[in-house]
Amino acid sequence: MNEKLEGARIEYAHGTLDEANVSADPYAQFGLWLGEALASESTVEPNAMTLATVGANGRPSARIVLLRGYDERGLRFFTNYRSRKGRELEASPRAALVFYWGPLQRQIRVEGDVARVTPAESDAYFATRPRGHRLGAWASPQSEAVVTRAPLEEAMRRCEERFEGIDVDRPEYWGGYRVVPIRFEFWQGRTNRIHDRIAYERDAKGWRILRLAP
Repeated sequence: MNEKLEGARIEYAHGTLDEANVSADPYAQFGLWLGEALASESTVEPNAMTLATVGANGRPSARIVLLRGYDERGLRFFTNYRSRKGRELEASPRAALVFYWGPLQRQIRVEGDVARVTPAESDAYFATRPRGHRLGAWASPQSEAVVTRAPLEEAMRRCEERFEGIDVDRPEYWGGYRVVPIRFEFWQGRTNRIHDRIAYERDAKGWRILRLAP
């Protein structure tokens, strides 16, 4: 098994990334790459991103969540505020994100501060979710230990009865977060592992662009 891992590699030769040609605005560059990932039929869930957080004990944790919007204020995702990620963000409101689009041989890293979005923003997004997903937000005590799946299915059944014939409103413990970037990094795979890495770092004057060694 280790021999298979040691020999598992591909050669990157899909594209290039040059600091002379990227946008001066990292959000514009992000939007360009995200748009190309969304248009790529070979990229599954291009809005999936790894979210890394740190708890009060200083230990990091990471999981995949879905990007549900972005603008000049930051990148948004939604979750249960009582989940592990929610508790960790309350203890340490900073996070890192990673997007990886294998077919395009690209990666984007984002680091920033985190704050909850407004209740109105959370309500607006919650209303767009399929009804079953909204019921699931009520039924699941996210990140809590459960003995079997049966209690979750029973909770879902009770929620279906509770909301039968009426709209499913948003639980007060469920909503959105916004990651406000202080740093972006764009990675394009290149041959011989001499990859292209372009970073944007925010300072008092705006964004400065740096090329990083691979």
